[in-house]
Amino acid sequence: MTAKLIETNDTPLCTVDVDGVTVDIIENALRNAREEMDAVLFRTAMSPGIREQGDCFPMIANPEGKMVVGQFGSFIGPFLEAYDEEIEEGDIILTNDPYMCNAAVSHLPDWVVLVPVFKQGRHIAWSAMFGHMSDNGGMVPGSIPIQATTIYQEGIRIPPTKLYKKGVLQSDLLELILHNVRTPQWNRFDLNALVAACNTAAKRCVELAERFGDDVLVSTMDIMLQRNKAAMKHIIEMFIPEEPREFEDYLCDDGMGMGPYRIKCKMWREGSTAIFDFEGTDPQAQSSVNFFLNEDMFKMFFGSFTINVVDPQIVFNDGFYDLVDVRIPQGTLLKPNFPAALSGRTHALGRIFDLLGALLGMGAPEQMLNAAGFSDSPHLFYSGYDKQGEWFQLFQIGFGGIPGRPVGDGPDGHSLWPGFTNVPNEFIESYFPLRIEQYATIPDSGGAGLHRGGNGLSVAYRFLADGEIGIHDERWLTHPWGVLGGETGRRSTKRLVRKDGSEEWLPAKVEGVKVKEGDLLYFNTWGGGGWGDPYQRDPELVRQDVERRLVTAEGARRYGVVIDGEGKVDESATQSLRSELQDQRGETGLFNRGGTIDDLKARCLDETHLPAPVSPSFHKGA
Repeated sequence: MTAKLIETNDTPLCTVDVDGVTVDIIENALRNAREEMDAVLFRTAMSPGIREQGDCFPMIANPEGKMVVGQFGSFIGPFLEAYDEEIEEGDIILTNDPYMCNAAVSHLPDWVVLVPVFKQGRHIAWSAMFGHMSDNGGMVPGSIPIQATTIYQEGIRIPPTKLYKKGVLQSDLLELILHNVRTPQWNRFDLNALVAACNTAAKRCVELAERFGDDVLVSTMDIMLQRNKAAMKHIIEMFIPEEPREFEDYLCDDGMGMGPYRIKCKMWREGSTAIFDFEGTDPQAQSSVNFFLNEDMFKMFFGSFTINVVDPQIVFNDGFYDLVDVRIPQGTLLKPNFPAALSGRTHALGRIFDLLGALLGMGAPEQMLNAAGFSDSPHLFYSGYDKQGEWFQLFQIGFGGIPGRPVGDGPDGHSLWPGFTNVPNEFIESYFPLRIEQYATIPDSGGAGLHRGGNGLSVAYRFLADGEIGIHDERWLTHPWGVLGGETGRRSTKRLVRKDGSEEWLPAKVEGVKVKEGDLLYFNTWGGGGWGDPYQRDPELVRQDVERRLVTAEGARRYGVVIDGEGKVDESATQSLRSELQDQRGETGLFNRGGTIDDLKARCLDETHLPAPVSPSFHKGA
């Protein structure tokens, strides 16, 4: 199967020479158009997840479907191979089904819009964007059911479908889709916003072609791809060793009492090709924590990570993709068999970043190795009927501690995705029946180190109406690991204080928890791991952290620093304490996980207030 582009102008596009100034002008114009896509979306969308949080990913691609500018890597090539239909000018394609677009999106709440860009009957480019919808009609509000066992429980599956045919909206199709979600108004506005953003990018591409010529525009796109390939070839040859290097990390649990799940990867280089082999990753889970990892998406992770470390000025695009070989065994957590559930894939997705950081940094830890903490994207769901009888449904992405890095401390209370922003507390309190009584970093939650891990956040939600809550989070069993002598970050916790004063510790993945008016939830996220020897940290920096309430006076002793009653460093006591602690510590390894999996399970109840998960059982033949 393969899609067929219908062009009324069959004049072929030609490769032409383009001078450097023109290339730079077009490159920056395309980058601006990509930014304009976001601006249009944020001004037009209705849901807080997109409008306020920025849970969306735009791109502009060349006629072959290779992303030229964007954020999430191109899926268009694999999509076109699987889409057995004609595509004409004015068509706009919509889908959300990972199994029908080679995991272009990785769970059903992400709706992707794809627009072929035509000029005078000739196809010259693509624009695309996907955004996370507030609801998809799944078995729980928010449509990310952690205990789903098949994708059929996760809401409406939209196969690649023409939302517009030759410029005409298929309104009956749209109404059918919206009839199956809990938030039809939000979804309608958000979908319109995605279309508007893609059409804006298409308009800008046509304007550039009118100004410089079709051949110049398309040739410039090719030059941009070649520039990226040349830069990444150099990076790969510099940082990827020929000798295999491997690492493993763990997903704490699956929300059904089983875990942890191992994600393992081996990395090496053959010539100029970087190879990543996920052999040894656990089989697919019975719950929805499977992550259908598109190989091109992993290439995007790799490219984004290395480009930002080495040279952020390099334009990120798909040019280097044929320099990376990704091998993911079928039937595993990262490539499950249909119809495995996928909605809770965020946790494994986030863990990939820690895994990738370890692999790339092991060879040059002083220059490239981060500690762990890019580990999750914590979710809170709250739904019910307010006192006016109106349905409400909150989906909020939280923030945790970013790991310590070679260049310095990890940021406190930051997002997995750099482009995500926090939904303002005032917005939440205005639109939902709750009050945020605390929004603060958690002192001492970041791992101690020469460079401190970022602190997690403690958000206290006071519920003002009866309803249900759901929680998706990670790093509650395994610690965000420290490196080069740095300590682990503190794990996440969720504590519900009932109106009558009783308390209960909630699992990191749970749904359907009944709450009453007046109940208070303390939603505490993880802290990033520490980087380097904490006893080498400048005592003055520790004192400043204490003054800023990022570290407590007692917590300063983890750095071997003694703070006196006046808030000053006791230099003599500090010197003595550091000498004592160094003698007690002994040798330090490259990674500090806080113990083996068996150790963590044995201490689990005492340290987390929750029973340890049992070892996973897998479907036969998965």
